[in-house]
Amino acid sequence: MSAFEKLVDIMEKLRGEGGCPWDRQQSFESLRAYIVEEAYELVEEITNGAPDGIKEESGDLLLQIVFLSSIAKEKRYFDINDVINGICDKLVRRHPHVFADESAADSDEVLRSWERIKLEEKAAGGKNSPESKDKSILSGVPSGLPALLKAYRIQEKAAHVGFDWEKGNTAPIFEKIQEEIKEIKEAADKKDIACIEDETGDLLFAAVNLARHLGVNPDAALGRANAKFISRFSEVEKLVAQSGRGWDEFTLPELEDLWILSKKRVG
Repeated sequence: MSAFEKLVDIMEKLRGEGGCPWDRQQSFESLRAYIVEEAYELVEEITNGAPDGIKEESGDLLLQIVFLSSIAKEKRYFDINDVINGICDKLVRRHPHVFADESAADSDEVLRSWERIKLEEKAAGGKNSPESKDKSILSGVPSGLPALLKAYRIQEKAAHVGFDWEKGNTAPIFEKIQEEIKEIKEAADKKDIACIEDETGDLLFAAVNLARHLGVNPDAALGRANAKFISRFSEVEKLVAQSGRGWDEFTLPELEDLWILSKKRVG
């Protein structure tokens, strides 16, 4: 028995008669939160660069797929073999430069080919196109993605068909960001909350575009910024506690001095 077969067998025992009450109680709907949680935990370990953590969280995420497939098998929808065969077929179909007679000079060409084939599948409909009702290039972007990551994926997909800023020229994107900042200032002067929200969204969308063109994943970048702020602010909290004074006893310039000191201490 292979390691994968062992996992499937364990899952089926947990779901079967005399198995685990909690596992037997789960459904597609109840597993949604766990799938998202495990995905984020894996991303965190990748960010940390910890091989053991990546290995463990990869297993936890794989378990969710096996779990879903076990439930589906009980309902006679599909089983894990159908899932595996489906992705194998898709990979072969969408990599004609490897498995057929097409060629691809670089990764950009590969991505353009991928989107072209995907659109062809949608147009053809049938079992190879579960999204055939929506033939938009952007239809493959999950609606439940966090907004920052969703903006990144929307831009990527549009770029795959050539709808993008000129590659290697970020000047227009910097200009766009400055334009959006100006429009936010104007909305703020008018105290127009709806307009402020709208223009803030445009600025964030433009910032995501800049990050993408600079080869940076904005979600990962913001994650690092969050971690950096937490580390520095925690140091400020220690300094405030050591002073014996309350937060409300510090002036803003004094807190700024503590912030500068925390940056020197923790980076």
